[in-house]
Parts: sequence; structure tokens; C-alpha cells
Amino acid sequence: MTRFKKLLGAAFFSSLVSVSAQAAVGGYPVVLVHGFQPDNLASRPNANQVAANGLAYWSEFWANHAEMRIDWPSQERITGRIATDYIWPKLQQLSRQNICNPGCIFVTHSTGDLVTRYILDNQALWLQNAGLRPLNIVATLDFAGAGGGSELADLAVNVATGSGLFDRTLQLALSLWLGQIPNANNVGVLNDLRVNTARQLSAFPDSRVPRLRFVGAASDFLGTTGLFLPGTDDGVVASHSSCGASSAGNFESCSRAVAFDGKITSQNLGVTNFMPLHYPMLMSDAYSHNAVIGQQRKGDITVARNSVSLTTQSAVRFSSTDQTRGWWIFASSYRVVNGSERHAMSPLVYQAVQ
Repeated sequence: MTRFKKLLGAAFFSSLVSVSAQAAVGGYPVVLVHGFQPDNLASRPNANQVAANGLAYWSEFWANHAEMRIDWPSQERITGRIATDYIWPKLQQLSRQNICNPGCIFVTHSTGDLVTRYILDNQALWLQNAGLRPLNIVATLDFAGAGGGSELADLAVNVATGSGLFDRTLQLALSLWLGQIPNANNVGVLNDLRVNTARQLSAFPDSRVPRLRFVGAASDFLGTTGLFLPGTDDGVVASHSSCGASSAGNFESCSRAVAFDGKITSQNLGVTNFMPLHYPMLMSDAYSHNAVIGQQRKGDITVARNSVSLTTQSAVRFSSTDQTRGWWIFASSYRVVNGSERHAMSPLVYQAVQ
């Protein structure tokens, strides 16, 4: 073996060790569940392509901190082939390899929130019936969660089936979001993302797993998609979904006391009732739907809730500082998470769980 090959082999082994050492949050193995991928509707990827897409989806930050991913194709339905062909094999692998025996954390983004709720409601029974040990999931970290559905999905399905009005503004919004105008043959998981459908899917799972929410309120679509979303949105889902509200509504914050920009003031349109065990933690008006899982800092982050205990009784905590901005009678107080002046939302969450 040449010296070059030896060095290359050593470097490769070192990279494997490095990734393995990082593939945990707070000592818990991490399982990633990605969100809706619009291009799948037209491309209809096979299993190998689904896996490649899943790796690329998380590449900016979380891929190096995960033990496993549950990848799934967006042209299918959650209770159909997504469950049978993609979720179930990974659940068996997780159980047989004892990955979650000490406890594991699921990190989700967008529709991955809804997919994971279905997993939480069914995994124990499925695995027990197969003679396997259920997974010990101690928490989920849900970024820009779409578990409450998206009004954009309702509109997209209506347009695809010819049952809704279609004007140039809606055409632009759907084109920016999906990259295409869907038809009746390629709506896939958009059916599950319709607000009423999403909220009826495993709405009250038996599993008592805390679901920690991390929410943005910026948009990558110049506000066009927000015209069709109630209340404050992140360009894809409204706050009722990302905050984990128990019902759809016109909400402006995940908190009754702090705005998305961190201003400490009464929020008359803040969420008051949440889905079981859903806890909004961080909010920011600087992060869009996709930016919340990235590594690039966008701006200050505020806290809706400082701490939540996991099923193991260990806790996730965020410290914050109240700042006064402005002058004299025009001054206001803002709550800023410590470290958000340097770090993006996902790295902050990762550090908080350590």
C-alpha cells in the first residue's frame, strides 16, 4: 500500500469516527425525518434516489449529528407506501440494532412533523406485533412543523382537482412553493397536508413524548405565499401548525407574552391551547421555513418557553436576556436567546441539548 493510500485510509477512518462521535444529541442517538420535497411529485424517485434526496436534505447541519434517517417520497401517502415501504423497514432496523434502547431523539422538519406523529402513534404496536422491542423515543425536535397542515396544500389539491378558483396570484404562489402547478396525478402527500386531513391523522397519539417546537416567521417567497396563510407564517406553514396549536387559527405568536421579533408585549393573537405535549421553544422573525434547519445565522432568536423535560427527566434549556431598545417613551423590551447573536437556530438547539 502506498503512503498516499495509507493516509487516505486513515483520513477516511478518522472521518467515520468523527461523524459517529457527533451522531448524538445530549448522548441520545438522533433520527432525522425530513419534510415535503415538491420536486418528487414530478420526478417520482425510486428508493435509491429517495435515500440520496434525504441525505442532501439535511446536509447543511443535521446530517453529521444523526445516527439514522427515515427518508420517504413525497409522491406517496403517509398511511400508504410511505408507512409500509419506508417507515416500517427503518423502525425494524432501529429496534433490531437497539439504537433507541437508551433513548433516542427524532429531529423533524416540516411534514416530517406529521410523519413522526404517525410513527409515535403506531410504532410500539407494530414492533410488538412483530416480536420486536418498541422504540424508546425521549423527545422530538420539530422545526417548522407542518403537523397542523398547510392551507397551501388545500389550495394546491383544489387546483389539481379543478375544484377551486385559480387566479394569477395563486398561480404565482403555488409555482414559487412547488416549482410547478400540480395536477390530479401528482399530488401525493399534499393530500395529507390539507389542514383538516393533517389534524385528523394520529391527533392524540398514546405515546407521551414531548414535542419541542422551533418556529420561524420569515419567507423565501417575498410574502406571496403568506397571502394564503392565516396569521403569521414562515412562507409554507402558518403559526397554528408550526407552534403546535390545538386548532387552526389566525395566530401571530406561539406565546401570549412575546412576539416573533422578541418584543415583550401582550399578544392578543398568541396561541393559548396546544396539541398534547407540544411545547413551542424558540421563535424568530428572521428565519424562513427552510432556514430553521440550516447553519447560516439570519438574526436574533427569542424564547417562547425556557425549558422542557424529556421523558428521561433530563431537560432542554435556553437562557435569554431582556434588552431595552429605543429611547425614552419610545423604548421597548426585547427577549433575546443568549448565543443567537452568533449562531443559527439549529446549532443553538443542538448546543442546548448537550
